[in-house]
Amino acid sequence: MSEVTHGRDTAQVAQVRRFNRTVTERVGVLHDHYLGRARPIGEARLLWEIGAEGQDVRRLRERLRLDSGYVSRLLRALEGDGLVTVEQHPEDRRVRTVRLTRAGRAERELVDGLSDELAASLLEPLNSGQRARLVAAMAEVDRLLTAATVTLDTVDPDHPEAAACLRAYFAEIQERFESGFDPARSLLPDAGELRPPHGLFLVARLHGEAVGCAGLKLPPGAPAEIKRMWVAPAARGLGLGRRFLAELEQRAAEHGREALRLDTNKALSAAIGLYHAAGFEEVPAFNDEPYADHWFEKRIGP
Repeated sequence: MSEVTHGRDTAQVAQVRRFNRTVTERVGVLHDHYLGRARPIGEARLLWEIGAEGQDVRRLRERLRLDSGYVSRLLRALEGDGLVTVEQHPEDRRVRTVRLTRAGRAERELVDGLSDELAASLLEPLNSGQRARLVAAMAEVDRLLTAATVTLDTVDPDHPEAAACLRAYFAEIQERFESGFDPARSLLPDAGELRPPHGLFLVARLHGEAVGCAGLKLPPGAPAEIKRMWVAPAARGLGLGRRFLAELEQRAAEHGREALRLDTNKALSAAIGLYHAAGFEEVPAFNDEPYADHWFEKRIGP
């Protein structure tokens, strides 16, 4: 039986560390000359992420989850080798864009080919069944590690990322609802209802980009209510719906609520299944939302 301390399963932690050691050894990241080239993996990865069209330096930092000092050192090294150019925005010197030079594009193409060879060398010693198992396991690990990088941040409901998520959400349900969707007819909460102390609004971010949102109303003397929970299609399958529900349930409990409510449309069958799985039970209608077909409630602890 594994030991659990401070909320961590020590056997699981040991397995993750063993996996990390195996991967770093097999893919050659312990060497200063990654893939036999004259640069470490950090510089090689940066070349790949810059891509043919160039990238905003800030987006690169967010994508790779690196601090600005380290990214600046990597870029200086690549610039010194004549592989990239870094330009400041003419109207905002804080905004920098990095682009590959002709030599940089050639180096990226070469590294891309060497990376294919390295991947093939990992599979070559295995039989066909083992290859299939390894590739399937890698896909699952990739999905779960991606899910672990998603952050949930409280933002103002008028924040540009919150507004962009809501626009995408409204556009999707406009297509999915039998009667379409008109925000003017819906019981949309005012922005003030989703700001402390009356509520809150969460945005999920993956690699620095907003991929979902969810609001929580905290009306005085009444159950908390989940509003406008949405996950971008590209981020579905990462468990964000369950994560939103768990986070909002915890926030509602912290505010002394003993029940959590939500309503939904019959067209959102996957969401309805999620609510059942999360412990919500169908209840009589508690509002006059014209687009709702199902109403749910869950008793929650303090």
